[in-house]
Amino acid sequence: MTDRSVLFIGGTGIISAASTRRALEAGWQVTVLNRGKTTLRPIPADAEVVVGDISDVEGTRAALGDREFDVVADFLTFTPNQLSERMELFGDRTGQYIFISSASAYQTPPGRVPTVESTPLRNPFWQYSRDKIACEDLLVQAYRDRGFPATIVRPSHTYDHTGLPFDGGWTVAARMLRGAEVVVHGDGTSLWTLTHTDDFARAFTGLLGHPAAIGDSFHITSDEALSWNQIYAIVAAALGVEPRLVHVPSDAIAAEDSNWGAGLLGDKAHSMVFDNSKVKALVPEYTAVIPYVRGAAEAVAWFTADPSRQQVDKGLDAVMDRLVERYRIADRG
Repeated sequence: MTDRSVLFIGGTGIISAASTRRALEAGWQVTVLNRGKTTLRPIPADAEVVVGDISDVEGTRAALGDREFDVVADFLTFTPNQLSERMELFGDRTGQYIFISSASAYQTPPGRVPTVESTPLRNPFWQYSRDKIACEDLLVQAYRDRGFPATIVRPSHTYDHTGLPFDGGWTVAARMLRGAEVVVHGDGTSLWTLTHTDDFARAFTGLLGHPAAIGDSFHITSDEALSWNQIYAIVAAALGVEPRLVHVPSDAIAAEDSNWGAGLLGDKAHSMVFDNSKVKALVPEYTAVIPYVRGAAEAVAWFTADPSRQQVDKGLDAVMDRLVERYRIADRG
């Protein structure tokens, strides 16, 4: 047993749920601050649950009382205003505050690959990423000015068994199953890194309480980089079908659907390959061992086990129909 304590703000998301389980396995005393409404990824019985909403600062302060934690891991902060409140709340009650940023904060499009932690942070396409960058700036300044014990972690596309890596999720799988074409951005050859949440959690837990992680930043990803054509083919194989791909310029997708386009131009349209040497230096046992072919099989099994999970976004499905109709001939030419 250990007396090391960690507070997870969240604890039931794709990333935080696996990290909660892993921290418990590693012997940490885990407390989860959670609204208590999610059942998709149940909190393990060995974790303590404090019911509260982190957006309610005074309510959270009352729920936690005067408790202190060796580590606070914050999975639910997205803007500088939120972060300022949480830094004030936890500044005197933890020895390490881990902020979950995003690899989409890195220079977009990338100036070079592989991406390393010293790659510049700049994303002019996606507000989500710019907000994460602003949060990082705030934390770096606080560490320099007063030694605020920040650690910044940048996940890339991290997944579990409950999702597929496409906009619309099961919508794409449903199209494949009925023999319809599916839209692939660009020419499908840009490289993308998909990281299973269980792999992420192994590295992340190794950073908990690590003194060399204070004041520093790390990304945590798989070392497997796949083209989008390969990703679609892997999912199709898990479904037992042959994919019919239609390639559409990312700009054209953005013109048809701004939300879909923002995630493409600000992230997925660009090759993202990562050098994980930095986190491995602190967590030498970390190696990502779960290939996406296994991850896709897990997701397809989960969706097919319960038809109610197979939700189709009819609006996005119609957008895909329009794009397919427009670009089908050009793609085959």
